[in-house]
Amino acid sequence: MTGYLSFFSDQAALLVRLTVGHILLSVVAVVISIVIAVPLGAWIGHLHRGSFLVVNAGNVLRSLPTLAIVAIVIALFGFGYVNITVALVILAFPLVLTNTFTAVEGVDPGTVEAARGMGMTGWQILTRVELPSSIPLMMSGIRTSWVYVVATAYLATFAGATGTLGDVIANISGYGLTGVLAAATVSIVLAFLGDALLGLVERGLTPTGLALAQRAPATT
Repeated sequence: MTGYLSFFSDQAALLVRLTVGHILLSVVAVVISIVIAVPLGAWIGHLHRGSFLVVNAGNVLRSLPTLAIVAIVIALFGFGYVNITVALVILAFPLVLTNTFTAVEGVDPGTVEAARGMGMTGWQILTRVELPSSIPLMMSGIRTSWVYVVATAYLATFAGATGTLGDVIANISGYGLTGVLAAATVSIVLAFLGDALLGLVERGLTPTGLALAQRAPATT
């Protein structure tokens, strides 16, 4: 226990540097996933088509072992940050896509029809009605993808990319079990902190009326 705690002080500079690299890699992967998956999932959900394709594609991608994806991508992009970033995007993408699609498709049809009756275009209905109503479930997918990505980003070491907590986690011979446990602890903390921050973002983005409606059953 003493060695475990002392590793944080003895290797503080190393842990800070690797933590920053771990965060940057994870943020890039999650942001790319959001940029691709949210518009695609929202549009498909708005059209109410392609549910079979989206659900099954998401299930297939989620079932792929990330280390196997890294090995496959090495053949395409070689070793380095592009490799691990692509692998992490593939890990996060189906979570964001499926939740966004499910959330938008599940918006109350009566609300959509009312918006259409007010003369809103399809784009206005999507951006002003469906997406705001979908934020809780959509953010749930983003939060889950963050946890998965942070927990998996240590595989960067095996993809030939240095500068993440994987440099310690995958090097027990160099840093010992205490070092591995310390780096793994930091990774877990990052996952929970990121999830908490995204939870605050979710609260800020959720329309007041929807937030009150969600809390109502718990107060009655």
